[in-house]
Amino acid sequence: MILYNVTVSIDNNVADEWLQWMKDVHIPEVMGTGYFLANQICRVMGEEDTGGTTYAVQYTCRSVADLQEYQREHSPALQQKVNERYAGKYASFRTMLEVVGVNVERGEQQ
Repeated sequence: MILYNVTVSIDNNVADEWLQWMKDVHIPEVMGTGYFLANQICRVMGEEDTGGTTYAVQYTCRSVADLQEYQREHSPALQQKVNERYAGKYASFRTMLEVVGVNVERGEQQ
């Protein structure tokens, strides 16, 4: 499994609206591409007050090939929608992670 992590720091004055928009619009559009099996949004805790709130938006997909195809075929247009709506109010970076173990203390294998 591959975990596609998008870390976003969003200005506090639009953070609540951004989070709702992500839940109602953006994540359903990403999931609608058919490349991802699951998603979650995590708020980063314990950071300094910088005027923004940081979230990790995570999507699970089957393979690197699926993620790369999504990035080629769908990601640019979806990222453009975010930028049009929140230009100058956020910073983001993306990370691709390979899941190499799940519940390892229980002997589960990936």
